[in-house]
Amino acid sequence: MVHHTASANATDHSLEHALGLSRTIQNFHMDTNGWDDIGQQLTISRGGHLMEGRNRTLEAIGAGTHVVGAHTLGQNDHTIGIENEGTYTTVKPTGALWAKLVSTCARLCDVYGPEPHAVIVGHRDHNATACPGDALYALLPRLRDQVADRLGERYPAEVPGAVPGSLPGPRFTSDHGPAVGPGDPTR
Repeated sequence: MVHHTASANATDHSLEHALGLSRTIQNFHMDTNGWDDIGQQLTISRGGHLMEGRNRTLEAIGAGTHVVGAHTLGQNDHTIGIENEGTYTTVKPTGALWAKLVSTCARLCDVYGPEPHAVIVGHRDHNATACPGDALYALLPRLRDQVADRLGERYPAEVPGAVPGSLPGPRFTSDHGPAVGPGDPTR
């Protein structure tokens, strides 16, 4: 599931910045939301650096198993959340971020076996939120096609999506919309 971090569109594309971003998100999710770790399993910086979000996610992907996240209300037990640094309401992701998002989704589809057009969705496809932003959301059909091409597959089916522009935007930095419910044990 594709998310944006609802943070500034940083111009610092260094690894150091990416690591600081991860720490900031982790602190917010743990200290403000009261969760035990970052909600998403993976984070991609604007510089194209892929970072593990939830603890043991990379190990789980390597084993073809799942670490339950806390990123999308009602979907955490079977989806992998990929948050992309920035706010993509009108701005498109950087080339480096996009390339890493395509390769990451291709790797995940290769490991778990799903058809890209059926599983690559935006946060707004499941909850009333503007996440991952209108500009990034509009690129999801292209993402699905590029992932399918990378896997050597072509599927005509398109996953229906929400209409961009009519959903609530972020209330504050790192707020990308509904994530977990009050009784969710993965907090």
